[in-house]
Amino acid sequence: MSLFINAPSVTPAKRFYSALELFLGGLLLIALGTLIPGLMISKSNWATAAGVYGVIVFLTLTLWRAGPLGWANRVTLVRAVLVALVAGALADNAFVDAIWIWLCMAVVSLMLDGIDGFVARRTNSHSHFGARFDMELDALMILLLCIGLVRLESLGAWVVLIGALRYAFVLAGWRLEWLAAPLFPSLRRKTVCVWQVLALLLSLTPLTSHTTAMLLALSALVASVYSFGVDIHWLYRQARNSSSR
Repeated sequence: MSLFINAPSVTPAKRFYSALELFLGGLLLIALGTLIPGLMISKSNWATAAGVYGVIVFLTLTLWRAGPLGWANRVTLVRAVLVALVAGALADNAFVDAIWIWLCMAVVSLMLDGIDGFVARRTNSHSHFGARFDMELDALMILLLCIGLVRLESLGAWVVLIGALRYAFVLAGWRLEWLAAPLFPSLRRKTVCVWQVLALLLSLTPLTSHTTAMLLALSALVASVYSFGVDIHWLYRQARNSSSR
């Protein structure tokens, strides 16, 4: 899987329009970070949130070559703002003292994941960019929840593997071309993703004991390893069958 998208070229006027929408997203980030208490309490929090959002803007305007976002992707842009704020609150462990607010922001972001898909279907605005935008935010949110769980529960760095496996898979695809081949649609893959998110959110609540949090995180890791193992085995067989023809 490549970070690039085979998207049609975008005119400078359309690129400017998408840049304007992303700028408005940045203003939304500042407004929410200012209004929501307990999250952006230091320069480190703001710098981290701005850095994550800046990377999203860079990918959108360069590698993903987006034009005007459209309504579905505007919903996803709100998700991107929330994800950046979730990342920002990890700096200096600011999220610990505002854990419920932090988790609520994560949940709202995940709920918007269903809304942008609904809007895309209703407006017939599906695109490769929209699918990638959505997928990368899901992956980043899972990784951020993993980092939060390591800091909150001190379970060990192995928890980060839950979110890092997907990025390791992408990096491996840069060296092994057969790993970058398209995958088939999979209910199993979607189910594992949902369980990863649910297990991490439950692990992070103050109501969950340390042992339960560890077991939930372990179940998410096992499910993730199994799912990637199935996909890697399938891709290997496809590549082997193709080379033998």
